Amino acid sequence: MFFELREYHAKPGKRAELARIMDEEIIPYQLSKGMVVVGSFVSEQDDETYFWIRRFESEEERVRLYAAVYENDYWKNDVSPRISELHDRSKIKVTRILATPKSVIR
Repeated sequence: MFFELREYHAKPGKRAELARIMDEEIIPYQLSKGMVVVGSFVSEQDDETYFWIRRFESEEERVRLYAAVYENDYWKNDVSPRISELHDRSKIKVTRILATPKSVIR
């Protein structure tokens, strides 16, 4: 099992809208496709950073879920263009992380 810690940087004044769309639309959509989203966060230290964490049982599951979420007309034609208006895709940082034995996140 591993996690993705995803860090996005909202365009000026857009973080609240980014967080709202993530909570109300994108995360529920991904959950409906089988994705496991552990949490969604905004930075306390700046007004642009948004984080979320997803969990995968294996690399095979990650590949399958990525295809289910991203390889369809709804994502490509509706979601992706709208979300691109809210954050800088060139600054996306994805870090794969492993839980330590005592971690409460599983």
